[in-house]
Amino acid sequence: MTPDSADPAGTLPRPGRTEAAVAGAASAYPRIVGALIRLTGDWDLAEDCAQEALAAALQRWPSSGVPDNPAAWLMTTAKHRAIDVLRRASVEQQKLRDLGVLAVAADPEESYGFDDDRLRLIFTCCHPALPLEARVALTLRTICNVRTADLARAFMVTEATMTRRLTRAKTKIAQAGIPYRVPQGADLTERLPGVLGVLYVLFTSGYNADGTPAFADEAIHLTRMLRNLLANLSPAPDLAEVTGLLALFLFQHSRRRARASADGRLLSLDRQDRALWDWDAIGEGRALLDGAGHGPYSLQARIAAFHATTGDTDWAGVAACYDALWARQPTPVIALNRAFAHGYAYGPAVGLELLAAARAGGALDGWPHAVAAEADLTSRLGDRARAAGLFREAAALAHGDAERAALLERAAAEDQ
Repeated sequence: MTPDSADPAGTLPRPGRTEAAVAGAASAYPRIVGALIRLTGDWDLAEDCAQEALAAALQRWPSSGVPDNPAAWLMTTAKHRAIDVLRRASVEQQKLRDLGVLAVAADPEESYGFDDDRLRLIFTCCHPALPLEARVALTLRTICNVRTADLARAFMVTEATMTRRLTRAKTKIAQAGIPYRVPQGADLTERLPGVLGVLYVLFTSGYNADGTPAFADEAIHLTRMLRNLLANLSPAPDLAEVTGLLALFLFQHSRRRARASADGRLLSLDRQDRALWDWDAIGEGRALLDGAGHGPYSLQARIAAFHATTGDTDWAGVAACYDALWARQPTPVIALNRAFAHGYAYGPAVGLELLAAARAGGALDGWPHAVAAEADLTSRLGDRARAAGLFREAAALAHGDAERAALLERAAAEDQ
């Protein structure tokens, strides 16, 4: 059966709204996948049928017109395809009986529990039983509809390797009996930080100098979606850290257009054209801080807010936030950033002393940012020759071309 041969919801295409509907069709992908996984229990089948439904829409709607209810049309198409595949594969009749609920109603959000399915999908993709890299890749592939080939390029592996990685993750979900559901109560509170961690890694992989910018956009979209969906649960969980994470992303991403010069050179915060910053995003981030707490993501958001100003950064405020963050998470990276903040707030000698303590255990050995921080503080102390050498050392350790070029430029400036 095809969507042209049956129209139980009155969803046959009508002329008009084609361009906007086709452009927005991809946003329905995770909803359809989530609903089909719930109904069929087959992850690959759900993805394939959702892809075919989108392909059919992109092919037919421009010529025949957009349905009054595009989401229902897509869901109908995907479900009919699933039924056909299951029938041809002679799947047990019980599954076909289960799929008897596939009649399409006029309001797909209400009928299919799309909000619930999106939450189920997020928590399943981010399940702690999966390796972190698999969680990030599966989230991008299943929820964001990023092509496997694009994932492979972003993670610097072959497409075959990425395909195997995704397949292993889905197999693990099936074999380990990972439940396709939203955790409840204390389980939800326990699992939520892991989901936020995946979103943080996803954003970072897009925000880094040599990252994939679209991944940062997807991280913001997913975090906003997660916050809205969780707010509708009864009872709703504590959303302070979700809110803090969203604020952090908005502050950081607000500078995306100013982070590099016209010829592609990275620009430090003090050299950026602040007229290019997204002040609407900064305003939204500041408003969100009212609902943020004092957890790690919220503290990082408050640090980013101190930088998001047309005037000088309140480095004493930044240093105080890093002190609070260090008390919660005494990691080498936070120790590094804390030392740098104290160096700007209370003088480079103070910063270098804290930096030496942070590097004493060897956890920051070989890390270019640690060497670059020492170079910057050393320059501010007045020893520009040593600073130049340290910037070159940091450049030799850098992993990306853009970052390496920026560090070498700093070294050249110190030589002058």
